[in-house]
Amino acid sequence: MIVKRKWLTILALALAVGLVSWYVSNTDVQVTNGEQTQQKFVINMVTGEFSSETEDGKEIESYRWDPGTVMIPKGKEVLLSIYGVNGKEHPFIIEGTHYKGTVKKGEETLLSVQFDKAGIYRLICKTHARIENNGPMIAYLIVD
Repeated sequence: MIVKRKWLTILALALAVGLVSWYVSNTDVQVTNGEQTQQKFVINMVTGEFSSETEDGKEIESYRWDPGTVMIPKGKEVLLSIYGVNGKEHPFIIEGTHYKGTVKKGEETLLSVQFDKAGIYRLICKTHARIENNGPMIAYLIVD
């Protein structure tokens, strides 16, 4: 089988882009708090919206966190960076914890979290918690 140089170049570029994306998404950043500097694992999320029209002309929409499922190492301090893209604001809680906040359109919300118990924790937008409110806007934080 003969592989053309063009396909090898495309494969090499795709591999390079994949490796750079993986490295950037898994790189710790330094967060300075007063005089203390420490390394934190950062998870980037955004707010998103889907909209459509039913056959009878009714406008429908749904909000979501993206990504909708996030893996978090048990016992490791993690910085959630959530950028508001769609929707004016999204007040949220992380079910079963004391963590809460609000993501506003055009702003980044930073939340430092640490889970010492394995399990699935739901990040729930209180405004869009159910289908009746253009939801459910729920992300699953899987701690292992």
